[in-house]
Amino acid sequence: MIAALAFYVFAAILLGSAAGVVTSRNPVHSVLFLILAFFNAAGLFLLAGAEFLALILVIVYVGAVAVLFLFVVMMLDVNFTQLREGYQRYAPIGATVGVILLGELALVIGGWRFLPAARGDGASPIPGALSNTGALGRLIYTHYVFLFQTAGLILIVSMIGAIVLTHRTPHATRRQSIPRQNARTAADTLVVMPAALGAGIKTLGILRPRPEPALVPADEPHEHGVGKPGPGEHG
Repeated sequence: MIAALAFYVFAAILLGSAAGVVTSRNPVHSVLFLILAFFNAAGLFLLAGAEFLALILVIVYVGAVAVLFLFVVMMLDVNFTQLREGYQRYAPIGATVGVILLGELALVIGGWRFLPAARGDGASPIPGALSNTGALGRLIYTHYVFLFQTAGLILIVSMIGAIVLTHRTPHATRRQSIPRQNARTAADTLVVMPAALGAGIKTLGILRPRPEPALVPADEPHEHGVGKPGPGEHG
């Protein structure tokens, strides 16, 4: 009786929080509803006797994934208005996919039947002397250890690929190069020119650099020598 009551309570809260994830307009509230859904799903796993899955759900998804989602939503300046601009355009496609998935779930649930002898017909039945966690650990780290390590390598490669794809070095940033500075000599940067008495920079062939016309705002008044030739000068 208590187990059945706990099941209905966990299931009702799980369905309500799942609905809150997709209907909440505030993304922070959506992540909080998701954390609540994870906790209630972990409670359902405990009632089913899968304590390992329940702990993994709390540790991995609540402690890492959901918290990461929360920090990303709160700390990054995400323009959700721009993300929702194409909602009306893709709404028919999304509705079609949703209807197809709903029909497939209805077919699966409608044709499902529970067999009393299904517990002993599994590929790897749980021995009577072992707990659920011990049986999973023995199965994963003995018979399927290579597949388990391969899955870990695939996750590492995907993580590195995501970092490489998203990391962009800004080209406009000026960086300091210590070896190039140490390799410079006075002959590379300093030019000594003989100048006659009273000679100006034009006589020596030195031209004063000017800013490009596109760099001068159109609404600002032009001053002498900035963006507009002064008296006696020709562009």
